[in-house]
Amino acid sequence: MDPWLIWLIIAAVLAVAEIFTLTAALGMLAGAALVTAGFAAVGLPLPLQFLVFTVVATVSVLIVRPIMVRHVLQPRVERFGVDALVGKAAYVVSEVTGRGGRVRIGGEEWTARAYDETLVIPPGTTVDVIEISGATALVYPRE
Repeated sequence: MDPWLIWLIIAAVLAVAEIFTLTAALGMLAGAALVTAGFAAVGLPLPLQFLVFTVVATVSVLIVRPIMVRHVLQPRVERFGVDALVGKAAYVVSEVTGRGGRVRIGGEEWTARAYDETLVIPPGTTVDVIEISGATALVYPRE
């Protein structure tokens, strides 16, 4: 059997194993085997084929994989749903206390409670949304 075909089979086996593990390391080794298959098809001697595989695998695992992992693990930039309301300004519609009240956030009216339960926030005050708990905004007055 030709060496390039053996490298091609190794690449296929590693690629299939990568599908089941999802670690990216086996996929990079499959890529290294694929590159080595190309060099073997050109007629590179066996010891140099192992050297090519080792170099390509080392470079991909040590350099490319950390870059890929960094991109995959980046935090989500945009917040959606009620999470997007945290930090927004709100306008007090009816007095807000530790027990309840109403605020307008971005054109919608929400039930609200003061984040500090001892505060009484009068209507017309601008507040910041500190947290959303269910359908209630916990707010704190701006300084």
